[in-house]
This record gives sequence, structure tokens and C-alpha cells, in this order.
Amino acid sequence: MPIEFTASYLQDTLAVLRQYKTMAEQAMDQVTDEQLHAALDPEMNSIAVIIQHMAGNMRSRWTDFLTTDGEKPDRNRDAEFEASPATRAELLALWDQGWRICFSAIESLTDSDLAREVFIRGERHSVLQAINRQLAHYAAHIGQIVFLAKHLSHANWQSLSIPRGQSAAFNRRAASGQPA
Repeated sequence: MPIEFTASYLQDTLAVLRQYKTMAEQAMDQVTDEQLHAALDPEMNSIAVIIQHMAGNMRSRWTDFLTTDGEKPDRNRDAEFEASPATRAELLALWDQGWRICFSAIESLTDSDLAREVFIRGERHSVLQAINRQLAHYAAHIGQIVFLAKHLSHANWQSLSIPRGQSAAFNRRAASGQPA
């Protein structure tokens, strides 16, 4: 998915976050409901647990983003790594709720807000730093979701980018100006 070139950090951030969200959803679509809850070993998280954690993080970080600490007192982070909603529908509702909160908060920001000060766990950040922190955090977890989905669906996996062995053909199409 190409991202439109803009001169706006906030527009670019939203585009990248939407791309990450879509990538995770395309990966989740390739696993069964049972596989959403599978962990490769006792120390790893399942896709469902990662979704629950990301949703909790988004609610905490982005609710009243400019005016309250990003770690809300009512957040129980440890519980996010325990039992998760049983059904795909419940998980996706939690996922979508977290993203709505995130997108709404970022969409409400202006360029002049980027230098403002916010706190996360009592640590001072510029808004720009706080956004970058969350971009990196979400990218890491979405990488975990994609990794797990690819592992669990192995032979049935449909590439989310350029499939193996097709880089040369993709590069020829790109060089000729044809869509990928």
C-alpha cells in the first residue's frame, strides 16, 4: 500500500497507523478463531492477548491525550496479558474501539500541538515524542501478530506484501510505471 506524500506529520502518522491496522487485520483474517488464542510457548502472547493489550494501551494513551497522563489509573495492564475475549467478534470490537480512540485523538491535533507537553507514566514527552513512542509500540506488536498468523497458517499464508520469488517482477512493473 503506497502512502500519499504529504508535508504533514499528523496526516502521515494517521496513514501509517491505518496501514499497520490493515496489515494486522489481513493477517488475522488468515487464522482460525482457535488460532487467535494460540501461543507458541508459555512465555509468548497469542494474537488475542496482543489485541487486548493494544486496545488497553490505546484507550489509556489516547483518552484525554493532551490533558491527562497516558497511563490511566484505572488501567490494569497485567490483566491485558491474561484471559482475552473468547470470540473473534468480541476481540475485533475491542480492537476497533482502541483504534477509534487513537485515530480520534490524533485527528483532533494540530501542528501547533506537536510541541506541547504530555506525560506517560509521569515521564514528560512532547506530543511528537509521544506519538513516535506509540508508532513504534504498535509496529512491534503488529509485527508479532503478522509473525504469529504467518506461522499458524503456514502453507495457506497469503503474503501481505511481495510474495517470495516475485521481487523481480514487482521491480519491473514499478520501473515501467505500472501498478504493483
